[in-house]
Amino acid sequence: MNRELRDIAITALAPVMWGTTYIVTTELLPPGRPLLTALLRALPAGLLLVVLARKLPQGSWWWKASVIGALNIAAFFALLFIAAYRLPGGVAAVVSAIGPLVTAGMTILILNQKVRLRTWLLGIAGVAGVAMVMLNAAAKLDALGMIAGLAAATSMAVATTLTKRWGAPTGAGSAALAGWQLTAGGLFLLPFALIIEGGIPALSLTNVAGYVYLGLVNTALGYWLWFRGISRLSVAPLSFLGLLSPLTAATVGWIVLGEALTPLQLLGMVVAFGATVAGQLTSVRRPAVVPQATPRAELAKAS
Repeated sequence: MNRELRDIAITALAPVMWGTTYIVTTELLPPGRPLLTALLRALPAGLLLVVLARKLPQGSWWWKASVIGALNIAAFFALLFIAAYRLPGGVAAVVSAIGPLVTAGMTILILNQKVRLRTWLLGIAGVAGVAMVMLNAAAKLDALGMIAGLAAATSMAVATTLTKRWGAPTGAGSAALAGWQLTAGGLFLLPFALIIEGGIPALSLTNVAGYVYLGLVNTALGYWLWFRGISRLSVAPLSFLGLLSPLTAATVGWIVLGEALTPLQLLGMVVAFGATVAGQLTSVRRPAVVPQATPRAELAKAS
């Protein structure tokens, strides 16, 4: 298998794992605890990866990891679970599907790179496909949930683009980079979870199993693979892999909960999956290059 295709396939496992978040949250976790759920998803996974990587940040990476951790973990997780608790799964998934469009905008603003019209059109097609899969006439909209979902997608897009801009620190692998950010994000969440939601409630074995799955598989392994992908793939094609998350959510609902899929939903799956595949073509044809800061750029940042 071509190296780029192999990297895409491995990275795609992350959003597939994340697509199970909705069913785990609604079926296995205690209700109404978005900050606690975000905390227990992030901090244990981050500490585990730091121990496995056996490497701490150095120099500017203390604040860089904190910034990306605050955006990609603390803000994203908290907002994601607020949206998941307040919106039907379909609405939450459609809101999250704007990720490729937001990432395209961040590519212009942060990386100062042009985005082809094709990328914008594929992003719109992805949102339309996910909407066909996930929405129905009975779907209810909640203003706070919608704002949280949009903010979550924006937060992750900014963090992914910043990670690409800064590259990876010398000698640090994907596990270390993911571990630093998950730990930083978990530490940011800790006081808010304790103050706003209080301590950890009595948990059933089902609740514990849900949190263990979210921490180990969904988060530790998922983010390890995602940051590996960030280091190897271009930002825009990478963002289209995120569409696999709502598609996985719909598939899991069909298999586990016995939810029926209509012809329109099946067509939406084809459209969204097609946008995902088409979004990878640039990455396969032209290997990603991680931008390196020039001495002049470093001097400008220092000033």
